[in-house]
Amino acid sequence: MSAPKTLEEIAEACPGTLAVAVRGSGVPGPAVNADVELPLASVGKLLLLAEVAMSLEGGILDAEEPVELVDDDYCGGSGLLLGLSQRRWTVGDLALLTAAVSDNTATNALLRRVGLDRVNAAAAALGLTRTRLLDRIREPRTPADPPTFALGTAGELAGLASLVGGGAGWQVQLREWMLANTDHGLVPALLRHDLEAAWLANKTGTDEGIRTDVGLMGGVAYAVLAHGPAGSEQALVHAVRQAGLFIARLRP
Repeated sequence: MSAPKTLEEIAEACPGTLAVAVRGSGVPGPAVNADVELPLASVGKLLLLAEVAMSLEGGILDAEEPVELVDDDYCGGSGLLLGLSQRRWTVGDLALLTAAVSDNTATNALLRRVGLDRVNAAAAALGLTRTRLLDRIREPRTPADPPTFALGTAGELAGLASLVGGGAGWQVQLREWMLANTDHGLVPALLRHDLEAAWLANKTGTDEGIRTDVGLMGGVAYAVLAHGPAGSEQALVHAVRQAGLFIARLRP
């Protein structure tokens, strides 16, 4: 049996850039390309969810506040709201839809309610100075739009994932939303686990040439970001899953 691959070996075989950062008990662990800024796809929604969770705890937002969807909120890609007739949802509903099925329409409605600047200010206050949202979700994205939804580093996002393991009200809320995520096809895909055992709390992102996954796996905080040329998605998925096998060996 061949020896387990190192992060450097996995990254070298990736057709693009693979960035990985791991934290255990809040302490930085193994990493590769952790400070490289990469597009995040829907992993960027974690910044929005963190701000919403903190605003709920601080009384700035109410989970039961109704939000009326407007035509500009509706967006193709992932989610359920495009196929549902109801146009009024609570802040809590929209956050759960954003976390559980990465609903693009729910994301846009929440982002319109909260504001892009407030999301980025909250992220910076948590130490994410190079990880930020550039725009709302757009399908398609034109040359006149910002080039991508969100950018960030694996190092900063692993730090955010580590915070999600804490006991403050907003941390517990964000973790509960992430536990509802239905996409376990990247970092944990090759691992056996009980989906009902609170073993994994994560958020994934997929777009052309992008595969990303950030979360808590068995108590270990991680961020895995892969970016390569269009058409390399299958190889990117393989690299992210191999990184998942590496991270799994670090669990206590």
